[in-house]
Amino acid sequence: MAIDDLLDEHEQGERVRSWLRKNGAGLVGGVCVGLALILGWQWWQKNHNDELAAANSRYAELARSIDAKDLDKAAKALAELEGGKTGVYTELAALRLAKAQADEGKNDDAIKTLRSVSAGGEFKSIIERRLARLLIETGKPDEALKALGDAQDGESLEVRGDALFAQGKRDEARDVYAKALTTVDVASPQRRLLETKLMDVGGKVPDPAESI
Repeated sequence: MAIDDLLDEHEQGERVRSWLRKNGAGLVGGVCVGLALILGWQWWQKNHNDELAAANSRYAELARSIDAKDLDKAAKALAELEGGKTGVYTELAALRLAKAQADEGKNDDAIKTLRSVSAGGEFKSIIERRLARLLIETGKPDEALKALGDAQDGESLEVRGDALFAQGKRDEARDVYAKALTTVDVASPQRRLLETKLMDVGGKVPDPAESI
């Protein structure tokens, strides 16, 4: 091998060693950070899966308690669900328990159950509507309107009309029912009930052909 080639190899080796001396700590640190991220993700995923498994178990316990008509035990199961990161289990459990309580004539308990849940997305509007209906049934239309917030979907508008009607505000209820009717498909089963409510407050049901 030529002397020049040996010198080139020696020079290249020195350059590598020099680079490692300057950047070795950062390189090792980067590897450590990468490993930490991987291990952290694996730990989080396992912990999250464990929490969901526990939530599923509590939800099943709640369902069994409801089937056995032991609503107090079901309420305790719901309280345990509310304490962790349980995905949709808490919302589903609250809706199921509240329905069972309402079916047993325990509307105040059902209201308390629904108010205890901090829901988001679609579950939020479902829970708000269920809560508002119960409040109307228990003679609290003012609170029902507050529970609905500013929701403008068809079902929420219908419940809002019910609350206004319960307050004796027929004209306002008529306007809200009419607005709700514009959001409902002509073939929807809900439409017939909504039309009846509109007529009960002196409103006129529009001819579907006129909107074509």
